[in-house]
Amino acid sequence: MRALATIRQVHTIEAIPNADAIELAKIDGWQCVVKKGEFKPGDTGVYFEIDSMLPIEDRYEFLRKSSYKKLPELEGRVCEGFRLKTIKLRGALSQGLLMPLSAFPELVSETVGSDVTTKLCVVLYEPPIEASLQGIVKGNFPSFIRKTDSDRIQNHLDYFEKYIDIFWEVTEKVDGTSMTVYFNNNVFGVCSRNMEFMLETDNAYIKMAKQLELEKLMRAYGQNIAIQGELAGEGIQGNPLKIGGHHFFVFDVWDIERQELMPAEKRYDTLKCIGDLECVPIINHISLCGKTVAEILAMADGHSLINQQKEREGLVFKAVTEINALSFKAISNKYLLSGK
Repeated sequence: MRALATIRQVHTIEAIPNADAIELAKIDGWQCVVKKGEFKPGDTGVYFEIDSMLPIEDRYEFLRKSSYKKLPELEGRVCEGFRLKTIKLRGALSQGLLMPLSAFPELVSETVGSDVTTKLCVVLYEPPIEASLQGIVKGNFPSFIRKTDSDRIQNHLDYFEKYIDIFWEVTEKVDGTSMTVYFNNNVFGVCSRNMEFMLETDNAYIKMAKQLELEKLMRAYGQNIAIQGELAGEGIQGNPLKIGGHHFFVFDVWDIERQELMPAEKRYDTLKCIGDLECVPIINHISLCGKTVAEILAMADGHSLINQQKEREGLVFKAVTEINALSFKAISNKYLLSGK
């Protein structure tokens, strides 16, 4: 489970020009606006990342005007709360929310670094499921496949020291919806991020799998693997890249037998053997040596290679060495401020 709410220490406090009541707190790789005088360097607090959905409680009511979100009723999902987004206040970028520990008496025994997401009933905001993506559910996402989700670079400042000697494959992060297809012990399946669908259903995932003849191709290949990527296009997440129809952009291949992600070279060799599948665009290969969080986030800004008239959502970085499961993402702040 993703750590959305954690105990963090304030590194620095910076003034915001022409702002008398607020200032900027730096917490690891993040920054957010706080009340003036509420924190000083070295203080600890509860930090909530962007895309956190906070429950309806009195201590969060000050967020109602800016952040209240009500979603359609759906079994198993939190349907209302306060969603945190990237915003600008007095020209300062603010990401997430930092609150004093005094607001959380139940966390008195927690220490810096503790994940308090579950204790505080915080969940990841997930937008309503579009009609084209709904279908007859076979079951939960298969346990023999790793779910697709890279953490943000702001949470991994240690990478700039621990992994300066390795190279990273940098690809475009496509704004769509996660799709996984697998072949395992003669069974073919199609999944969203959280569910597997009956093959008889009629939604965008199944239609794409049929359009690309993925079952035929994967049966012919004959190995127990899962192909993972982003389904993007019309009717999905507002289709920000203005893609005609639907496209499946592959970014990972999971080796079910070995229970590991294939490293880049093996991934591309495998995909060539399977068929002519479209992959997420490769931007570059880089080292983190001499880089900073600010530089990586600046790299995330830019035009999409899928539609060069549109801004990309960001970048995904994957280690190309034997540490093949190591990855992180950098989401473009320009893109986030545009309303996503």
